[in-house]
Amino acid sequence: MKKFFLLTVLTVLGFTNVNAQEVEFGVKGGLNFANISGDNTKDLGAVTAFNFGVVSEIHISEKFSFQPELMYSGQGYSPDNDIVALSYLNLPLIGKYYVTKGLSLEAGPQLGFLLAAKNEKTDVKDAFKTFDFGVNFGLGYKLESGLNFGARYNLGLTNINNLDNSSFKNKNSVIQVSIGYFFF
Repeated sequence: MKKFFLLTVLTVLGFTNVNAQEVEFGVKGGLNFANISGDNTKDLGAVTAFNFGVVSEIHISEKFSFQPELMYSGQGYSPDNDIVALSYLNLPLIGKYYVTKGLSLEAGPQLGFLLAAKNEKTDVKDAFKTFDFGVNFGLGYKLESGLNFGARYNLGLTNINNLDNSSFKNKNSVIQVSIGYFFF
């Protein structure tokens, strides 16, 4: 998995160098409304957390662009008025199609690396797998000034449960809203 991550980063950097005149860099942040789906999750509540990070947009044509991001993402779920907080470093690799000037449809895979997992003040990281894979779907709107807004749904595709002798399969489910700014 580390080789795949490294290859992805090198590909993005190489692609960026080739088309340097058509690349924008920026930052973004916002709110996550997260939960898990799968086995035995019917009574779990959602948690609200933050997301923030850096983005670049590589313009391929007038209508298409590629937007790799490196994002901190607070996720988790709430069992019985408690909170299980999951912290991820995510690498979304988003394809964007501009429907009209400024308005884009977004979709693409996401690699996630678990940084921490806590239940109140107890470390429960060993109960979760360290890697998560998902797919994103969303909408974005970018003003000519560089200010941009987005709404996205991340559908987890991998089982995040790492408990021995457990047959439960659980996946991340996150709705994100964000605001960002492209500097150049």
